[in-house]
Amino acid sequence: MALPVRQQITYWGIAAAVLFALLWFLGDVITPFLVGMAVAYFLDPVADRLERAGFSRVWATVTITLGSTLFFTIAALLILPELIRQAVSLVNVAPEIARDFQAFLSQKFPALDQDGSTVRQTLVEIGEAIKSKGGELLNGAIASLASLVNIAFLIFLVPVLIFYLLMDWDRMVAEVDALLPLDHAPQIRELAREIDTSLAGFIRGQVTVCLIQGTFYAVALTAIGLNFGLIVGFASGLLSFIPFVGSVVGFVLAVGLAVFQFWGEWWMIAAAGGIFVFGQIVEGNILTPKLVGGSVGLHPVWLIFALSALGAVFGFVGLLAAVPIAAVLGVLIRFGISQYKDSLLYKGHTGLRAEEDARAQQDGEDNA
Repeated sequence: MALPVRQQITYWGIAAAVLFALLWFLGDVITPFLVGMAVAYFLDPVADRLERAGFSRVWATVTITLGSTLFFTIAALLILPELIRQAVSLVNVAPEIARDFQAFLSQKFPALDQDGSTVRQTLVEIGEAIKSKGGELLNGAIASLASLVNIAFLIFLVPVLIFYLLMDWDRMVAEVDALLPLDHAPQIRELAREIDTSLAGFIRGQVTVCLIQGTFYAVALTAIGLNFGLIVGFASGLLSFIPFVGSVVGFVLAVGLAVFQFWGEWWMIAAAGGIFVFGQIVEGNILTPKLVGGSVGLHPVWLIFALSALGAVFGFVGLLAAVPIAAVLGVLIRFGISQYKDSLLYKGHTGLRAEEDARAQQDGEDNA
């Protein structure tokens, strides 16, 4: 006999409360495990393909772990220091850029640069604010990153967790599937497939698109000689999970910096803007259709809310858990809405009569 609905809700509520309690009290402890699970989930299709190519699961896992560890180590050693250097330099030269822009306005539009004008005061305040507040924010972010990502975390713990999770991923999924309540197992499996589709579309699709775009923007802007091209390209790629935002922000920053650096060389300024136009065309017509597909079930507004809320409450571990939790809640909310629309509460007598009329009409057509 199945449990009453109220009792089931109680049990699932307790399970959700335990999950959030673990995130709250064990945030720093479970952070490497969440990172390992996210990377293992991302790389599981690669391991499955290697298995189909003739690798054993162990050797497929060894190959992927060594390759990914080598890649991220080289990236951390070669790219991260340059990103930090450019970010610090960009913050420090903000007042100088504001002064140059002020000089440009005074030359082209003298009326805007009179003593006490709003434009002049605003530019000075913006430059000083970016230098002071931006420096504080950057220093805080670097300090937090340094305290979180230590040598043991990078070199030992996370790769080991990724190895074991990736090697046993299919077995763990099978074990969880065997524990599902028998009365509800088919429905839970269906919801799990929807969650997996949503997560795969975002984590394996949208994140890959962001990495490709960020790499392209950074390399292309650096290739044309734009100062701070690496940090602008990286930031644009990071923001690309929100449609058009990454490209728009990157376009404005790149063109703005190119105007000051290449003033008079219009083809260089056009090249800086053209990089983002080309990147957006490729993303919209090739990358997103191929890697993400249709709707991933995670609306950008819902995703931003989840990142903001869970990040504010649980810190860094909340940011890691935000996307899976948002995907689960999104699927459950859609399932709840579909159940509500099938219920008597929604249909009422009007809906029942409409269904009866539709069935009677169908029976008449079948008999005819």
